[in-house]
Amino acid sequence: MRFSGKVVLVTGGGSGIGRATARAFAKEGAAVMVAGRNAGALKETVELVAADGGEAAAVVADVTSEDDVAAMVAETVRRYGALHVAHNNAGVLNPPGPLADLDAGTWREVLDVNLTGVFLSMKHEIAHMREHGGGAIVNTSSNIGAHGRRPGFSAYGTAKGAVSLLTRAAARDHVGDGIRVNAVSPGANEGPMSALPGESDEERAVRYATQIPLGRIGTLDEVSAAVLWLASEEAGFAVGHDLVIDGGVTA
Repeated sequence: MRFSGKVVLVTGGGSGIGRATARAFAKEGAAVMVAGRNAGALKETVELVAADGGEAAAVVADVTSEDDVAAMVAETVRRYGALHVAHNNAGVLNPPGPLADLDAGTWREVLDVNLTGVFLSMKHEIAHMREHGGGAIVNTSSNIGAHGRRPGFSAYGTAKGAVSLLTRAAARDHVGDGIRVNAVSPGANEGPMSALPGESDEERAVRYATQIPLGRIGTLDEVSAAVLWLASEEAGFAVGHDLVIDGGVTA
């Protein structure tokens, strides 16, 4: 129960890594606020947390809107009285294709959600944390970006590479405020973003078995375990770290 008495905010909490980390935080005693654009998906996450015996609530928010982000943080504090940990996980993946065929609208959307959304979330989370004794932030980056490149993902790789750098910049800016900022950089995992359209879980597993040195796709529990470690006191000396979890792809 490493997070007993703690309040945790998870963006992109309606599916995949966000849902898994929300459940994991709640199982270890945290009160969890899940945020995202899909009210129905957030409701499902809250129900899953409740079925696990945990505490969670939801707030609909678009992380590309500063007004939404400010309201998201304010609602977390209003509901639970504090904000100790944030997992900035909201993200989108552009359809693969060469840079010359990438339309400007897709480019802006991918950078707005994956990069500006992390910036705005940290801005408002840190503003609260530094006035209330500090805290811990974990951003979701990717093994595509600062750690490795994949053809067809220029927008996504650019945004996630910048998240890795933004994490380090924020960590140095605010370590003196008692706030630790770190990142996780997952590779292909059980979340929906790693599946091709219409692909089954079994087909995805077979496809990645030959692409990942470890011979299998990552689990959501493996990613959430890394997030929780970075957010916990066990990682108290980890500042500005970017933990790659990709089965050896970028080793």
